[in-house]
Parts: sequence; C-alpha cells; structure tokens
Amino acid sequence: MAGTPFPATTLTAVTELADQVTVDSVASAQASPDQPQPYAALGLKDDEYARIREILGRRPTDAELAMYSVMWSEHCSYKSSKVHLRYFGETTTEEMKATMLAGIGENAGVVSIGDGWAVTFKVESHNHPSYVEPYQGAATGVGGIVRDIMAMGARPIAVGDPLRFGPIDAPDTARVLPGIVSGIGGYGNCLGLPNVGGEVVFDASYAGNPLVNALCVGALRTEDLHLAFASGTGNKIILFGATTGLDGIGGVSVLASETFGDDEGPGRKKLPSVQVGDPFTEKVLIECCLELFHAGLVVGIQDLGGAGLSCATSELASAGSGGMHVDLDAVPLRATGMTAAEILSSESQERMCAVVTPENVDAFMAVCRKWDTIATVIGEVTDGDRLVITSRGETVVDVPPRTVAHEGPVYERPVARDDAAQDALAADGPESLPRPETPSELRAEILRMAAAPNLASRAWVTDQYDRFVRGNTVAAAPTDAGVVRIDESTGRGIAVATDCNARFVALDPYVGAQLALAEAYRNVATSGAVPLAVTDCLNFGSPEDPHVMWQFSQAVRGIADGCAVLGTPVTGGNVSFYNQTGTTAILPTPVVGVLGVIDDVTRRIPSGFAGADGDAVLLLGATREELGGSEWAHEVHGHLGGRPPAVDLEHERRLGDLLAAAGSQGALTGSHDLSDGGLAQALVEAALAGGRGASVTLGGVAADTFTALFSESAGRVLVTVPADGAEEFLARAAAADVAVVRLGETGGDALRIAEVGDLGLDELRAAWEGTLPARFGALSV
Repeated sequence: MAGTPFPATTLTAVTELADQVTVDSVASAQASPDQPQPYAALGLKDDEYARIREILGRRPTDAELAMYSVMWSEHCSYKSSKVHLRYFGETTTEEMKATMLAGIGENAGVVSIGDGWAVTFKVESHNHPSYVEPYQGAATGVGGIVRDIMAMGARPIAVGDPLRFGPIDAPDTARVLPGIVSGIGGYGNCLGLPNVGGEVVFDASYAGNPLVNALCVGALRTEDLHLAFASGTGNKIILFGATTGLDGIGGVSVLASETFGDDEGPGRKKLPSVQVGDPFTEKVLIECCLELFHAGLVVGIQDLGGAGLSCATSELASAGSGGMHVDLDAVPLRATGMTAAEILSSESQERMCAVVTPENVDAFMAVCRKWDTIATVIGEVTDGDRLVITSRGETVVDVPPRTVAHEGPVYERPVARDDAAQDALAADGPESLPRPETPSELRAEILRMAAAPNLASRAWVTDQYDRFVRGNTVAAAPTDAGVVRIDESTGRGIAVATDCNARFVALDPYVGAQLALAEAYRNVATSGAVPLAVTDCLNFGSPEDPHVMWQFSQAVRGIADGCAVLGTPVTGGNVSFYNQTGTTAILPTPVVGVLGVIDDVTRRIPSGFAGADGDAVLLLGATREELGGSEWAHEVHGHLGGRPPAVDLEHERRLGDLLAAAGSQGALTGSHDLSDGGLAQALVEAALAGGRGASVTLGGVAADTFTALFSESAGRVLVTVPADGAEEFLARAAAADVAVVRLGETGGDALRIAEVGDLGLDELRAAWEGTLPARFGALSV
C-alpha cells in the first residue's frame, strides 16, 4: 500500500459524508456552493480542493469528493513520483521495446516470450494493511495482484512474496510475521497458485512498518491480450464477482475508518479498513474471466482494487473514446443503506468490471451463471466526454474522467541529499571492525552466519506455501529463481526472481538500486534463463522528506540506467511511500523483479551441488574486499557504513550470456549466485541443496581467507561442471571475459575448506535450519 497515513480526523469526515439524510446531488451542490466539506480530513490539500472546484465550476458532491480524494491520493495518482518515473520511458530504447506488448500505465507489463506466448507480471505492495491486520492484509495483497494479471487476459500461473520485518526477536515481529505468512499461504494455496520465490529480511528499520510485496506471473497467447478501456457508444458496463460492502473502505486510500457512521442497523456492521478476502470466490472468478476471454465477449476490462469503483469507472472512461454513465442502484450490495460515496470507495475484493457489446451481454451473463458469479449491468458507454454516476434517481457524479484518473496533481517535491548524514555514513567503513583470523574462529563464523536470521533457511515460511500445485513448477524456493513451465509441448518456460539489499541502497541509492537489479538478473541467469524484463516495487519513507526523495530519485535513475545497459525494460511496478514509524523511515527498499525465458525447462541449471561427486567447483567473477553494508557487518557488529560493492552491469550481462549458453548445452551440473553472506554462505547453501559436500581451496579467490569467505562483491556465481568438461568451460569463461577460479571438487559428507577445516553437512544443516523454528515454533505436519 502507498498513500498518506490515515488521519484520525478522517473518521469524522467520512461519518459526515455517510450520515447525509438526503442525496448530495450535482443539483444540490450547485445550489449550495458555500457548504463546508471535510476535504482536508480526506487527504486533499487546500489547492487541490480549489482545483477540483475549478474543474467542476462548483463545489464537488460528497460522491465526487470521495472519488477525487482517493484517486488523487499518493497510492492512486503517483503525484510525488510521476516526475521521476518518466525517466524509465526516457531510457527505454526501441530495441528494449521489441518484446514488450504492454508497459507502464497498464494493469501489468506484458512481454512476448516466443512461439505465440506472452507473459505478464507485476509486483505491488500491501504494506500498511498487513501491519494493521496481518492475515487479511497479506491475503488481499495476493488477491489484488492476481486480479491485475487476470485483467490482462492471462491465466495466473505463479506468485511470489518479498517480505521485510523488524528484528526477528521483536515482539511485534512475532505478531505480524506468522499472520502475514499464513495470509499469503492461505489465499494463494486456495487459488491453486504455486508460490515460487520471494525474500524474508529482518531489519530494525521495518519494526512497525513491515513490507509485504506481492508478485504474480501470468501466461497468455499474444492474441488474447486485453487492456483497460471503455469505448463503443452503447456498450454495457458489467460489474461481476463479489458483492460490494463496507469492508476495505480506506484500505489503500485516505478514507480509513473503523466506523462509517454511527447508525449501525442491520447490515451496517463496523468493518475494518483492511479488505476481507475470499480466495474461493477469486478462484471461480479466474475461471470465469478466462472463459469470457476465450469466447471473445470482452471489449475492455479492469479489476477493482485500490479505490474500488472510483478507480475502475474513471480509468475505463478515461482510457476510452467516449463517456460513461453508471447507476449505483444497480450495484449488488452486501450492506444496507450504503451511500454513493461508500459504494464508490469500497475496496471489497474479488470484483471485476467489463465493457461488453449489447449483443454479447446475454452470452456474458450465461458464462457468469455457469460459474455462479454475480454479474450486473451497471451502466453503459456514452457518446459524451463525461463520467456521470447516478444514485437514488439523482446525479451524484458528473466529471471529466481524465481529471479523476490521469490528470491529478503532479508534485515536484524538494529533492536534497542530506550531506552530513550521508557523508558520515560513507566515512564509517567496516575496515576497523574486528575480524576472525584463525581457522577455528573462521569456522565458528561460518556456522554463526549460516544461522543468522537473514541467511538461515526460509523453510518455516516456504513450507506453508504450495510451491508445486498445477504441476508446472520446475524450481521454487530455496533456489535462486522460480522456474515454471509455460508450454508442455515444447518445454518453454520462465524464470523469475526478486531482490534488494536495502543496506546497499542506504549507502548509495543509485548503486544500491543497480545492485538489486543485478542480483535479480543474476538469479534468473543462474537457472539458465535469458533475462527479458523488469518490474519493481519502490518502498520508501515520506516523500515530504527531501532526503527520501533524493534516495527515491537516485534509485529510479539507477534502475533505469541499469536496465538500459542490460537491455531489460521496466514494464511496470508500484511506488509505496510513507513507510516509516514517526519520523524514522525504513531503509530505502526498491525491490526489483526480473523475468527471463528458457526454451526448454528440462535443461535448466539445477541449484547447488546437484551433479555428481568429483564435479569441478568454479567461482565465476572477481572478489574484492567489499564489506560495506554486508550481512557479516550487520549480523556480527550491527554495523552499517562505508561503500556498497561496485557494480559492473556489462560484466553481469556477459556472465548471464555465459550461463544461458552453457545451460542450454548441458555444460553445467549446478549453479548458485553469491550475494548476502558471500562465498561462505554460497558454499553452505550449495552443499545442503545438493546433499553433498566439497573440498575447496580459497587461495586464488582473494588476498586473505576472511575476504574470500565473507566479501559481498557483486557479479559472482558458484558453478559445478563435470570434471572432464572443466577445461572447456574455463576456456569458454575466458572467451567471455569472465574471471574464474577453480576452487576444488564436490564429494563427501562435509564442506572441507583447506584454510578453515571441515564442516559436516549435518552440523551445517542444524545451524541453517534451526533459526526460524526456534523463534516461531515448529510447523505442524
């Protein structure tokens, strides 16, 4: 979720709107120009309210005021980020657009992956609702992103969830984490969608403001692509799916309210501002939509998420070629006495809005009846240029739709680097931190890091997700990237990964954002897939803080410039501001998702030491002494300072090309990227993933053993190759201008590091797998 914090005065403001005895019509608004309105409590500034009056030539009605307030909120309008997000378009070349079928501005990005197939994907936030009500907040985050994918004409095929929490031992983490994980699993599992990846990160900056980012991927034939627009005079507007209630009002907008009026008669129960989800209704809605698409019954379609009908009607009308008339009396309700403002602002889940030609309405309704899905004609496309909405026989909305949906305020907020704080952070490097030196000290450090909250096994989380439902999951957590088959006849599939080290971004937002992009790109490449496109979820503090806006602007430019180098366009995403507790912002967290295509998933590169005993273990990429923002500095010393690792995106591209080519030819028996925890953690995870040990020597990696083990230099991958193919691969790496060090070979039941000693697999597994269950309890089978 993005948007301003929920002001307490909103309760009074919404009550004033809800308690109107008579309908506040356009006629009554014209007749009472000086009537006071609670616009400030609804999040509108004085000048914004004045602009609405100027647009309309009168004061807005209560319903219009509700529409403008939610649609001009930070979440819906991107009013603080628009001026920076334009840079994505400025840096996207025609070559990068070659495979892009839909991009920024649509419900989700869509790219062609060949053989007539397209894939749509997007990541969004549901942060604040998940703090207020962890289970439903997280569950409806999954439901919302799935409907975005459905709205493109696709079948959802997989989900993923990058998550961030406060310290693992914080009382509030114990409250929110289990609920959030249960909500994700409960909703996604009921939908029958495999959860193939994500992240779980603990940091003090997220205490009181966890991040719940939700990713969904869908597949479609290219000719089945649908977009959100309303055109064709006389075409009908059909609302279908769940009924509309009082739940969710204020969920992602500023209309947050526990009570929506004091008259709680039957059907007007106080409901939370967090939406309440029903995954079984959504599952049926998915199948209903797919049949409607297949039958060619849909002209345009829009899901109802943030801002509900206010968003769906205004965006459909704005993107179309005419106007629209909607009758709120036709909207199926599950609460009595709802006002026009409440109906328009409700964020009840599992709803879609379609544009259908008159001759196809009966067939559309028949499909909905087949799937036991409620469907109602609520309006039609008109030949004018106005969005007109009626309620109880009165016109309550009469607005130019573009002014609501696409021509909201655009702010050029102050952008200023806090030189004193940022320079102090950069100067406080990790060089003076005490380091382990002896073999026994290094051995103990490897075990400690394997059990660290940010490095330990995530099985406690991922085992609550169904990762293999539908039978097309080829790889899922704890692999570097989720891999899903798209076409059973050819084996064509996709790989997807999300990443962000927010400590790196705090040290240098431009470089840190590029490191997030590079890691997600590399994770996809380690599967053997060719990275193709990018989505992002940009989680930051208050845009009213000039330093936060400096972080944001630098991160956007870093991602955009990085994508230009890698040739991977940003196809869409989400901005989430106001992630902070009081005046303390979270670490800047621009989560980057990368999607790649693999021609034959049976030739994907396995994760870890998955081959045979005796395979050569090789380290690709150069290792430098780069510990600023590292997991070692964070875990062992609670330190954040210095410079993040250098990023070389040209090298990342060469490395990705090398892995894709070698993977397609079956030259690699295993791979694993190096990131948090460095080579030490990569060796531990690779050994445990493959169930076999290895004997390695670190002399050729770095100047000293500690740096070799714990540096977090970017652009590195651990691979294994058959012994008889090692020399050929070494030559291939040299030809690709990718540095490579031969570390040793796989085999045995221990990780044997010449400079450290032996670490048995059982000992490593106990350390790696014990942390989360010890804190949150064993899972019941």
